[in-house]
Amino acid sequence: MLPDVRQESRDALIVRFTEWSEPVYRVDQLLHWLWPRRALAWDEMTNLPKALRARLAETWSLGSLELVQKQGAADTTQKFLWRLHDGALIESVLIPANPALYGDRSDRHTLCVSTQVGCAYGCRFCASGLDGWKRNLTPAEISGQVLAIERWHATQTAAAPASTPAPASPATPTPSQAGPQRLINNLVIMGMGEPLANYDNLLVALRSLNAPWGAHIGARKITISTSGLAPKIRQLANEPEQFRLAISLHGATDAVRDQIMPVNRKHPLADLTAACEHYLDRKGKMITLEYILIAGINDAPAQVQPLATLARRLHAKVNLIPYNSVEGLQWSRPPENQCRAFAESLERAGVVTTLRIEKGHDIDAACGQLRLKTERELASTPTPAPDPTDPHPAPGSPGTGDSPSPSGSPL
Repeated sequence: MLPDVRQESRDALIVRFTEWSEPVYRVDQLLHWLWPRRALAWDEMTNLPKALRARLAETWSLGSLELVQKQGAADTTQKFLWRLHDGALIESVLIPANPALYGDRSDRHTLCVSTQVGCAYGCRFCASGLDGWKRNLTPAEISGQVLAIERWHATQTAAAPASTPAPASPATPTPSQAGPQRLINNLVIMGMGEPLANYDNLLVALRSLNAPWGAHIGARKITISTSGLAPKIRQLANEPEQFRLAISLHGATDAVRDQIMPVNRKHPLADLTAACEHYLDRKGKMITLEYILIAGINDAPAQVQPLATLARRLHAKVNLIPYNSVEGLQWSRPPENQCRAFAESLERAGVVTTLRIEKGHDIDAACGQLRLKTERELASTPTPAPDPTDPHPAPGSPGTGDSPSPSGSPL
């Protein structure tokens, strides 16, 4: 399979085009088709010579994600289930306007992006790793989630009746337009998988999403989350980009983290805290401590003080999230009044605190939940034997190379 062209940087494309004796301006034309216009086929690139388009098609693929299913919550949070080229499933979540959680100002649309198929880190409360880790996503599969959702949005906008009121945020242009406006303003890299375990591919993707020639999303509008890979946090601190950092903490003592997060045995809180201090020293940007409130595990008043002490030490804000229940797991969320009391106690202790009575609880919102549910449903559905006399076997029949799944559309 040919590599995806969206994994190439502008500098790398210039080198290749120079070898082909093509002018540099052709690179910028190509990049404009790849990112602002989000082209799906080489033949869409009508201002590129036909011979160059043929050469591009021989050198690179122009991949896209297939939309298998979309769930929308009453509060307009949208969860997308994508099929990749090998049949693997991943999720992305589009979150509408919210008080600022990771940036300096109020967010408009935030996309939660996946980085792996499954997860190897086995957090006890998370659906992403219930069926183990399958593989890392490529850079194009990571950035492709942004492009696919913006294509979906452009399609919805184009299909809306003329009398439909304009959306609150600037509409994303259709792929045939050249306008710079976009739907997604903020990225949180905290979907399926451990982002820093796919470090190299992640950085390639984020640099394209951040670059002026790419998606042009500001580095400070991109937040990378980690369950606690201390060496990779140090490595990220030494990168030139000003990406923000969030720690999936969920426990402010080793006793709690050991119980629910196996990664803590390899990188205990002392190591994690030192790595975060290094990041803070190098970047000077506030870190966010993600803390999922789980009934009977980490929600007791006694947990407030160690969390407040750690947050003050790291000059961090705390983002409290009531647990999203996952079928097959024993955990549950505390009552809302208990969550609010926990948040108020942190605030009295001098910690900047956000309680996210989260959007999307009615759409299998926990990471990996929709994917896991869909995969198990597909596995339990018997595939009918093909009719040997049928010259056009149905998708999903043995020998067709397709997995038996709901029909999707490439985006």
